[in-house]
Amino acid sequence: MVLNKKLLVLPGDGIGPEVMREAGRVVGWLGRRRGISFDISEDLVGGASIDAHGVPIRDEVVEAALASDAVLFGAVGGPQWDKVPFGNRPEVAILRLRQELGLFANLRPATVLDPLVDSSTLKPEVVRGLDIMIVRETVGGIYFGEPRGIETLPDGSRRGVNTEVYTTSEIERVARVAFELARRRGNAVCSVEKCNVMESGLLWRQVVTALHARDYPDVALTHMLADNCAMQLVRNPRQFDVIVTGNLFGDLLSDLASMLTGSLGMLPSATLGTLRPDGRRPALYEPIHGSAPDIAGLGQANPLAQILSLAMLLRYSFGLDEEARLVEQACVNVLGTGLRTADIMSPGKARVGTVVMGEAVLRELDKLVA
Repeated sequence: MVLNKKLLVLPGDGIGPEVMREAGRVVGWLGRRRGISFDISEDLVGGASIDAHGVPIRDEVVEAALASDAVLFGAVGGPQWDKVPFGNRPEVAILRLRQELGLFANLRPATVLDPLVDSSTLKPEVVRGLDIMIVRETVGGIYFGEPRGIETLPDGSRRGVNTEVYTTSEIERVARVAFELARRRGNAVCSVEKCNVMESGLLWRQVVTALHARDYPDVALTHMLADNCAMQLVRNPRQFDVIVTGNLFGDLLSDLASMLTGSLGMLPSATLGTLRPDGRRPALYEPIHGSAPDIAGLGQANPLAQILSLAMLLRYSFGLDEEARLVEQACVNVLGTGLRTADIMSPGKARVGTVVMGEAVLRELDKLVA
């Protein structure tokens, strides 16, 4: 079936195009074996766009994203663009997409798959069975607050300023996403801030508490300071189900949680916007790893995070839960055969490259529907 859904593919820089090709092969498999196809377009973002057009993202690409049902994003950046002006750096592409599409809720799962228990730096008994969802607010907070900038003081010294700002509505909408997700998972939300030293954190706690009492009393709610949450993620990570937090703390805690699993190369993410009157919800899906310029072009990158990001896209944007589960199970099965890319390599396993890992996922998909 042709879903008549528009999918914009933005491979980006470094290993982005390499891992995106493997995700594209899974899209092709969906067409061949499941009869599901999309209206797909592709464009440049990040450093590739700077080289071709002088800007990290063109207005035309933003417009295409606004007209799409979902965006599948790779990774951007690299040392060759380190000296471009701050406001024109490759990472501006993803920040602008978040703003223009109103992508306010970033979903970052941190899941330890059974075949990779030994890949974590923590003891197996600490991380076995780990399944956390971190919901990070992504269009507010200190990354976007005003005033901001660098100024020269009368004595000639310089001062950098960033402002942490949150409103009731911004907090409520991301907390709703967390509560709704929890109802389909372990039914527990931990809200994280720094109410002890930040007024924005105090407001965050007050708003989440009021929303919980009003609309989600069936969901267990706890509160935790961000520094304690970081400690608890290492000490006893399985105590968490859904964590909801602001932009800065979410950025830090989600990367910390990702390393509990053993590799950034394994973890996908989704960033969701507000449901529109026409029933569409803007959404962008990307692996949480970077562009890894040190291995770009060598065929060594792990494509599983990009493929798992596609699985999240199938589930959250297109309602294809069965196909999403197939893709996720295929990735688990491949790891169960002992295949590993360099980032998750362990003794006794078979080291493979990007293409071979992608081919193995396709073989497992064929087995699952045989």
